[in-house]
Amino acid sequence: MAEEQKVKHLAVVVDGNRRWAKQRNLKPWEGHEEGANVLKKLFDWAKELRIKELTLYVLSTENLKRERLELEFLFRLFKKFFKKFKKDKKIKEDKIKIRFIGDLNLVPKDVAELAREMEEDTKEHNNYIINFCFAYGGRLELLNTINHLLESGKKEVTEEDIENSLWLKECPDLIIRTGGVVRTSNFLPWQSAYSEWIFLEKFWPDFTKQDLEVCLKEFENRKRNFGK
Repeated sequence: MAEEQKVKHLAVVVDGNRRWAKQRNLKPWEGHEEGANVLKKLFDWAKELRIKELTLYVLSTENLKRERLELEFLFRLFKKFFKKFKKDKKIKEDKIKIRFIGDLNLVPKDVAELAREMEEDTKEHNNYIINFCFAYGGRLELLNTINHLLESGKKEVTEEDIENSLWLKECPDLIIRTGGVVRTSNFLPWQSAYSEWIFLEKFWPDFTKQDLEVCLKEFENRKRNFGK
């Protein structure tokens, strides 16, 4: 009997916070706040379900073009969330490595410094990994990779060269996108080439542990042949 396939690396596009708020006549940032609460729960669910790596699309390069007022609130929320997360005892106890995938030069200096501190504090941890795709865009990542390889003097590159130069080296087994939108939105174009995708109608603030379990079960029942 073939070994049951399990999700070791899960990626999530956390979409729908603003539309969730609009449905309830709330301000957009109230949706982001509720979405952050669900994100905290996701960390515990992932551990319970033995998922070793999480990659979370929380701020895209396109998001940075939103209205100034919303961005100001978003960065205040990120700062509050990251500060609280940084002090969480579970990070040290569970040896969770925190990484930021994206261009931190595009975000406010105090937020970028906090992100780098979290990476430095957890760089030796190796039980679990949480990747925050933050000021991230897939095209920007590939452009950065190409420029890096050109600067190194390479005249011809291999797939291995590209993979070794990407911001995120690991490929997700499964990518879940909430919010009812069926598109990939510039998320991990290289790494997701053979990932399984599941698109949910639910907005991110309504996402539950049961939703996650249903997605993992669907993944287990899919046949993956990686193009063969």
